[in-house]
Amino acid sequence: MSSEKPNPDSDTYILKPTPLIENKMLPRIDSIKQMRIKIGITQKKLASLTGVSTSMINQIESGRSQPSYNTAKKIFDILGDMEGKSSSHNAGDFCSRDIVKLKPTNTLHDAIKKMHQLSISQIPVFENNKVVGVVSEDGIVKHLADVGEAELKKAKLSDTMEPIPPIVDFDTPANVLVPLIRYSKCILVSKKSKIVGIITASDTLKMME
Repeated sequence: MSSEKPNPDSDTYILKPTPLIENKMLPRIDSIKQMRIKIGITQKKLASLTGVSTSMINQIESGRSQPSYNTAKKIFDILGDMEGKSSSHNAGDFCSRDIVKLKPTNTLHDAIKKMHQLSISQIPVFENNKVVGVVSEDGIVKHLADVGEAELKKAKLSDTMEPIPPIVDFDTPANVLVPLIRYSKCILVSKKSKIVGIITASDTLKMME
């Protein structure tokens, strides 16, 4: 969401309609409490580690206030680091290296055919070597409801694809992926600025084995 700082001495932001923080590929703010409880630390401890007040952590977790991007990133970095210490695996261990790709000029009909052939539910869309969006079964169903089946063969992905999914580094601790995948169709994995893998909900289940 976009935000407006109420005064220069506060790091707390008032909620606004535009999802600014989530566009920068951080996990959702409402996953902070879940991650903190999973690790087993108190709000006071998290506040101490991040250099903010306990009341701010409480307000963030309750949804009454939203942190600045830098504060949110610091919180997630610390939580991710603490989770990572309890996990010997990273995103590279669980991602699928054989990435199925489509182009913006492909049609929704092309996407449906590819999904049926490979039994997958989402496909990232690339223009040259740059990811520009993703097409999913849910998105296709919504589009079908809006325009009808006759439009599927000519509807281009450039007009119907969903936003770019989250992108994480190859070495990102595996435990950090769980809250991310809850709110995304998939996660792309990068190494040296190149997309090298994809993680879906079924891939995160491997962490439970």
